[in-house]
Amino acid sequence: MAQIIAVVGLGYVGLPLAVAFGKKQNVIAFDIDNHRIQELKQGIDRTNEVENDDFKGTSLEFTSNPSDLSKANFIIVAVPTPITENKQPNLVPLLKASETIGHNISKGAIVVYESTVYPGATEEECVPVLEKASGLICGEDFFVGYSPERINPGDKEHTFTKITKVVSGQNAEVLEKISSVYGSVVEAGVYKASSIKVAEAAKVIENTQRDLNIALMNELSVIFEKLNIDTSEVLEAAGTKWNFLKFSPGLVGGHCIGVDPYYLTYKAQQVGHHPEVILAGRKTNDNVGNFVATSLVKQMIKKNMPIQGSTITILGFTFKENVPDIRNTRVIDIVKELKDYDINIQITDAYADPSEAHEEYGIDLIPYEELTPADAVVFAVPHEKYLEEGWSMVDHLLKHGRGILIDVKSKLNKEECPANVSLWRL
Repeated sequence: MAQIIAVVGLGYVGLPLAVAFGKKQNVIAFDIDNHRIQELKQGIDRTNEVENDDFKGTSLEFTSNPSDLSKANFIIVAVPTPITENKQPNLVPLLKASETIGHNISKGAIVVYESTVYPGATEEECVPVLEKASGLICGEDFFVGYSPERINPGDKEHTFTKITKVVSGQNAEVLEKISSVYGSVVEAGVYKASSIKVAEAAKVIENTQRDLNIALMNELSVIFEKLNIDTSEVLEAAGTKWNFLKFSPGLVGGHCIGVDPYYLTYKAQQVGHHPEVILAGRKTNDNVGNFVATSLVKQMIKKNMPIQGSTITILGFTFKENVPDIRNTRVIDIVKELKDYDINIQITDAYADPSEAHEEYGIDLIPYEELTPADAVVFAVPHEKYLEEGWSMVDHLLKHGRGILIDVKSKLNKEECPANVSLWRL
């Protein structure tokens, strides 16, 4: 029986996946956002993960009609799994997607989840919803698997087909079918996990490990600030050792590194373990924005610059460079802290959608060309557009080309810093 694939959720994970399969066969590409569907039908991807030319030669049936899912016998779920304000897993999008699939599932179908979850969530949370909505029995009438997404937003090198795909299934036969389907498009190969829980755990620790490594760098930057040592220079020197891991300090936001560890800590606490190291790393990273803001204020005081009524420009607002995504951006922490000092703040971003920024954060983004000269600049997100301009941008951004520049990710060449600019970096 031929596999008829449907992809549920066409965000930065689901769309590249649908496009990859669509180059090989017909794919039902489903999303509840009809506006998104209409854009994709025109070859427009607002996430910038898929270029217009990538749609050429694909067989994609873009739809927001749930009943179209009944035509598929292999359904891949790639919906967001965010956290609540209390930093607890928010499975609502995942469970609603499961309910929609359940209402439209065909007998014999395989449902593969790609969304990041804690170990056990697929079988303990999603399967009951599928069964209730469908009236079918998992393991008899339909089957499930898990294959964690590994997409790195904005990365044009490590794309879906070039990253080893971890797959798992509820039994050996299902695993082989899932492995075969993904293996047909993933050039990097497929790794078969021994169980769904193992695959779920593997995903959640990938970003937890990265989160902890960055947390160490961020704590080191606080220590080295007190010792009057340049963190970047320390890391460059230490990096000459063959086994030194090259991480760097910075803001940790987005919908992966800044979120996934909370899924693991939630499950750990459910089974009676308090995950001290992971939570300590999260606390460290969540405090970086405040540290950057207060460090700027200290620099201004040292320069005898007025605090109240001063103007500061925030350069970049998305959660990482060269992507338009503002979800869980930690730049907002810098903004909130500076506002407590009655500072005039103007924010610009080369990629972010101004309407989304206003709706999500109440932030009014200003076009780069319309910025007024400021007393200080926080270079928060090193978009390529800004890096191409380099130090010459201070003539436009700072009053009379002089003032303070905070280079959060140390992307500007320190040796080329103009004499009239005071540079501080994390």
